[in-house]
Amino acid sequence: MERTLTEVTTNVDEVQKRVLDEILNRNANVEYLQRLNLKGHTDRETFKKVVPVITYEDIQSDINRIANGDRSPILCSQPVSEFLTRMGEKIDTNNRGREREEITALRPYDSEAKTPGGLLARPVLTSIYKSRHFRSRDSPVSPYTNPIEAILCLNSNQSMYSQMLCGLCQNREVIRVGFVFASAFIRAI
Repeated sequence: MERTLTEVTTNVDEVQKRVLDEILNRNANVEYLQRLNLKGHTDRETFKKVVPVITYEDIQSDINRIANGDRSPILCSQPVSEFLTRMGEKIDTNNRGREREEITALRPYDSEAKTPGGLLARPVLTSIYKSRHFRSRDSPVSPYTNPIEAILCLNSNQSMYSQMLCGLCQNREVIRVGFVFASAFIRAI
């Protein structure tokens, strides 16, 4: 069922209760919650009473187990498929009366690694750039002038140079230039 923004923002407390209920029901038997003696309870009050606010260090050994290949339901009922190593942000491209808006957005691409257990560990932006959705040039979220090869170039200097060159060569189609992070702008200049 598709929900509108109005529906999910009108009764926020109820929506949050429902989402927490769904998460707790789906993950009631994970090892972490069992260690806290939640004992399969999935109600909000028991959760608030039993589950503490934690830090990364509190679950670091669990994360290491997952990274080393343990596929058991430690922190969540679904297997972990990837570790994201850095926060990023999405570039929003609003269509301003054109059928397709072309953008040059210089993107730093960082390499990826594998954990000892074989899971990918990579920055969130790298994960996005390598996704099928991003690579689909028909996608409304990726109307960029830069070819994917320039974005995914492992040499960041060559990547930035290639992306800037693509923007210059296609300057008649470029409406704006954007950077996901300010640091990319500094590196580019």
